[in-house]
Amino acid sequence: MTDAGQELMVIVRHSPYGSSLGRAALDTALAAAAFDQTVHLLFLGDGVLHLLPEQDAAAVGLRNIARLLGSLPLYDIESVFVDEASAQRYGLDLQLSPVPARAVDNDAIRELMSNCHHLVGF
Repeated sequence: MTDAGQELMVIVRHSPYGSSLGRAALDTALAAAAFDQTVHLLFLGDGVLHLLPEQDAAAVGLRNIARLLGSLPLYDIESVFVDEASAQRYGLDLQLSPVPARAVDNDAIRELMSNCHHLVGF
């Protein structure tokens, strides 16, 4: 367990249903938060696809990511960031996201990363 005051950023770079990496990222974030760690989530590249509304995971035989994302506030994970360029590339409307998220540019991403003590990428 990290010292009090240290922050963890979990970086989600893979699509939600192409592999298990996206799910592993969210599970890692929830586990760290369960141990009272301050957790931030950053969705980059294909990872922004986690935030698409109305995903039908049952159609591909998987659990719904939107429900998992909806549980983030229960774990006090409220710092959710999205790479602005990736969101634009996929036409993502953050107003429709299953969890409140803030779009950030490259400079803001660098600053967020530099302010965290630990970075974990998936």
